[in-house]
Amino acid sequence: MNEEQGSAGNRRLWWLLSSTGVGNLADGIAKVAFPLLATTLTHDPVLIAGLSATQFLPWLLFGLIAGTLVDRIDRRRAMIFANIGRAAVIGALTILIAAGGMSIWLVYAAALLIGTAETVAESAANALIPSVVDERSLESANSKLQACEIVGQTFLGGPVGSATFALFALFPFLLTSAGFAVGAALLIGLSGSFRPKPTAVRDAGAPPTRLHTELLEGLRWLKGHPLLLRMVAIAGLLSLVSELAQAQLVLYALDDLHLNEATYGLFAFIGGIGGLLGAAAAPRMVQAAGRRAVLVIGIGCCALGFGGMGLIRQPVAGALLFGLFAAAIVIVNVVFATARHTLVPGALLGRVLGVWRTVVWGTIPLGALLGGVLTEALGSASKTFVVSGVGLLGVAVLAFLALRRFSLDDESASAGRAVHSDQ
Repeated sequence: MNEEQGSAGNRRLWWLLSSTGVGNLADGIAKVAFPLLATTLTHDPVLIAGLSATQFLPWLLFGLIAGTLVDRIDRRRAMIFANIGRAAVIGALTILIAAGGMSIWLVYAAALLIGTAETVAESAANALIPSVVDERSLESANSKLQACEIVGQTFLGGPVGSATFALFALFPFLLTSAGFAVGAALLIGLSGSFRPKPTAVRDAGAPPTRLHTELLEGLRWLKGHPLLLRMVAIAGLLSLVSELAQAQLVLYALDDLHLNEATYGLFAFIGGIGGLLGAAAAPRMVQAAGRRAVLVIGIGCCALGFGGMGLIRQPVAGALLFGLFAAAIVIVNVVFATARHTLVPGALLGRVLGVWRTVVWGTIPLGALLGGVLTEALGSASKTFVVSGVGLLGVAVLAFLALRRFSLDDESASAGRAVHSDQ
């Protein structure tokens, strides 16, 4: 790639990262404001956990369809319309709050609609990465995308969401609606066509096919790739077990650490710092140790973070351990994302990502509900964190065993074939 092409690629990546950064800021504000709003309506741990489950339920219901759509239409336009939809839903919710007509079920309904739009926006954003950078820059681009998510959702979104909610309940929702609208507007600067090109799976001259036919094409391709299948299973287990505790974070902070709404945002701020450190360290760690080793070590550090949080009920130590978890999960996500981009043909990326997200994000509602049941049964969120930590340690061992005969770094692996080591 020459200097002019590299400059154009950097500009396109900048527009994409700017849009996703603002969108993630809006999402981060909402992710704090929604449970805080819910706690003004109920303190039932199952209902609080159910809100988190509802936000991710669309991935279970529509993840595959969203991924297939992203392989059929211009991915930039898909992001624009999804962000406009999210801005409209949050705007309507703000009006209902102002009118005093809120109930926990209306909060659930808004979360479901936003989550549905998110399936399209997130699938399109991830599928766009290989279109705006070359293969040598994928690890760096995925780290930057993770950094945008962490900065937006926790580093800035958490404190802004909690602080503005403490001022008055409407404020964070106004900011969220505006953020999604700005995220859509920024994508206008991402020039060019981003409709996927056909691959050998379906010839360029072939007539258009039905949605379900293209979905089956993606499923058949994935079925023939044992390395990716194992990684999907590992990612799904990681998501399920970590969500046991993640969905109880607000109750852990407010009830077990005795924080208030404002200091809860500062707690999330520490997690944001950890996530940024993880995003910065991921490319160097992969270069030094290889993707497989970094993946297993990262999951082990996730276990240490959540398990330690459950055992140490001290705010500063809890925040630092949460930062460790955030750093580790970001590093793991960078490895997963780069593996997808190097192993999957571009025209199939949306569908494979749809399967991945359906499994990974579809387990989040189940994990969230199980976490709420565990907290109610065990008597505190801290004990749920201990259970999650032990479970994550088991996932790390499983990842080591499942991937020990595969290489995630060879050139032949990046060509789309599972590669066994000599051991």
